[in-house]
Amino acid sequence: MDIEKQIEYWKEGAISDLESVEILIQNKKILNGLFFCHLVLEKSLKAHYVKVFEQIPPRTHNLIWLCDQIKIKIEVADKEFLGILSKYQLEGRYPGYDPILPSHEKILLYLESTRKITTWLINQL
Repeated sequence: MDIEKQIEYWKEGAISDLESVEILIQNKKILNGLFFCHLVLEKSLKAHYVKVFEQIPPRTHNLIWLCDQIKIKIEVADKEFLGILSKYQLEGRYPGYDPILPSHEKILLYLESTRKITTWLINQL
């Protein structure tokens, strides 16, 4: 397995999906946008998983578990945010899941947090 190629795959996927998040939220596709926020961070963390373990990451969507596995030093507030996003990753995977949407202000904060954490994670690669 080409480690650098795998890292690049996950990193580029995260960057591309972050662009999609912005489009989705701008077009008021909030649940899809929040699902993609989770996906962006999942891909960023999986790039780190490849870097640390030199293997393909497991098929998990648990952001906190991924952080713990790679032992990345992430701020407590950011780790709490990863937990918040977990409820939105279900929307894209299971029918009938209908979480309460956060306020517009919170959505914008979630978007900014996603950008900030993703940028930080990618810069650490």
